[in-house]
Amino acid sequence: MTHALLSLLVLGTYVNAHSWIEQLTVIAPNGTFIGEPGYARGNVLRTAPGFSDPTMVNLIPPNTQQNVTVVMPTTKMCKDTQDTYNQTKGSPRLQASAGAAVALRYQENGHVTLPQNQPGKPKNRGTIYVYGTTQPKKDETLLNVHGKWNREGTGGDGSGVLLSKQNFDDSRCYQINSGEISTTRQKEYPHQANQLMGADLWCQQDIQLPSNAPTGKPYTLYWVWDWPTLPGGDPTYPDGKQEIYTTCMDIDVVESPNSQTKSSFKYAVGQDLNSASIQSEFEDLENASDPQPAGSASSASLASAVSPASSTLSKDPTSASAGAPTSTYTVTMTETAAATTEWVTKTQVYYVCPQTATLS
Repeated sequence: MTHALLSLLVLGTYVNAHSWIEQLTVIAPNGTFIGEPGYARGNVLRTAPGFSDPTMVNLIPPNTQQNVTVVMPTTKMCKDTQDTYNQTKGSPRLQASAGAAVALRYQENGHVTLPQNQPGKPKNRGTIYVYGTTQPKKDETLLNVHGKWNREGTGGDGSGVLLSKQNFDDSRCYQINSGEISTTRQKEYPHQANQLMGADLWCQQDIQLPSNAPTGKPYTLYWVWDWPTLPGGDPTYPDGKQEIYTTCMDIDVVESPNSQTKSSFKYAVGQDLNSASIQSEFEDLENASDPQPAGSASSASLASAVSPASSTLSKDPTSASAGAPTSTYTVTMTETAAATTEWVTKTQVYYVCPQTATLS
């Protein structure tokens, strides 16, 4: 088979391929994968007879919806095969202790290395979010969670938290193809082909479970890949188009004699990429504050989370009545997604603090 024909076949394969969480793995304090992997609800292994992408893909809005450019309020977060606790044979839940670092891995399927195949998409290949909850609902809707739950646990209905947000392109992963991005990364991030990934290098999103996640029960994760078509980017959708993919999964939170703490995190440089977290993402976990349990965030904890180097804080003297025991402050915070230089400025946030609090 000629190289040109092989390239055409590869391009055709990736045009219609999509992504989901293939595996979850605990990350040791040195950044190396350890233990047995876990899988999403209703997982179907790629090696299963008759496997095809639709068995795992959850597209929102679905192609069956009349208006495929918007998300309906009733659209569920999870695929029908993933809307309840549901582990299939050979695809158990991951077991991890509270506070453990966990890698969620997915295939880029050409979305990163062949960007010309999908016109109008953002340069970061979309943004991925991981939400966590101890109170999963069978009919949970996307819009009840996505863009509502926050890291403090105060957003939306308060039943979950935002654990992680990053670019779909983790800056390292690739599929083997003749595209310039792929060939460059193959040289920069070489690894020994294995039975799981083949010669490809899967993408990953490294997260940390809340340190107070309750032991002895599942902790639910919602992975959301927000991959819109931008206005003017594709003549088929001149006003743009929503395109979102989700994976729903659970982790059994178990007791561990060697529970991880941030102080023990120290990435080992030069390890085998087949079983390594991404250094920048792992180190971001070490430096980040722990996500708060849903509904537990207080004004004091919010104040302490504001870094003077990356935020501005000003008192609004018109917001509190004379003699009132509290004052209202306006906080503007700027954050950066892991492993990127794309800065995002949050909208102003208002909260109430005791007047005796010391704020810098």
